[in-house]
Formats: sequence, structure tokens, C-alpha cells
Amino acid sequence: MRERLERLLCVKSIVTLILAGTFVHLVIQGSIGGQEFMTVFTMVISFYFGSQIEGGGRQ
Repeated sequence: MRERLERLLCVKSIVTLILAGTFVHLVIQGSIGGQEFMTVFTMVISFYFGSQIEGGGRQ
């Protein structure tokens, strides 16, 4: 459990969570549309999980 928490708190995870939260907030405000949100969010999540798989899950 502690190892999972440490991985969650790495810089890449924090940036990903902040970015996701920011885009959710912008969609709720109506500043950006759903299509723009999905495009950016998909790229961010793909990069995050792709880099975790590439590094054996220890990024």
C-alpha cells in the first residue's frame, strides 16, 4: 500500500491529476467543449499510462 502511495505522489502523477482536474473544471464552466476536452484528456492519459507500461510500472 505504501509503495502505491509513493508512486501516486510522484511528479508525473501529480501533474496528470492537476491537468485532468483543470480540464474538468473548464468543461463545467463552459470554457471549452467536450470534444476539445476528450482530445487533450486522451493524449494526457495515454502518455501517462504508456510511460508507466514502458517503464515497468515504476515511473
